[in-house]
Amino acid sequence: MSKTLVTYFSATGTTKKVAENIKEVIGGDLFEIEPVEKYTDADLDWSSKTSRSTIEMQDKSFRPPVKNKVENIDNYDTVLIGFPVWWYTAPTIINTFVEENNLEGKKIYLFCTSGGSKIDKCLENLQKDYSNLNIISGKTFTGREEKEEILDWLN
Repeated sequence: MSKTLVTYFSATGTTKKVAENIKEVIGGDLFEIEPVEKYTDADLDWSSKTSRSTIEMQDKSFRPPVKNKVENIDNYDTVLIGFPVWWYTAPTIINTFVEENNLEGKKIYLFCTSGGSKIDKCLENLQKDYSNLNIISGKTFTGREEKEEILDWLN
């Protein structure tokens, strides 16, 4: 029997809500990717060239430190990774998570939250950056989906 991990990074709570709904629909374990330094509203101001998130996203090699790690990642066959879309792609903290956890041989599904962007560029970038991983597909959510829509995607 396959064991599933639903993991997510959520700066404002929207992605957390979707992750909790996914876990409720499919079961498995839930894990939050938490930055060492929590993001403030000022940090998330995409219109400011000096905001923390803007600076991080301009440097694709930057890896924000996370304060927690998945215990026994080897126990999971399937990993769902959720995040908000930042600058049309996944936040660099997702790279931190992927690089700090051995995900080789696992089925990986991505989900993102966004008011207007789609997951396509996120999926393309992560598949290119981690071509050794089995990143299967992705889905964009707004945070207002019904559980039936989540189940349809995962089926």
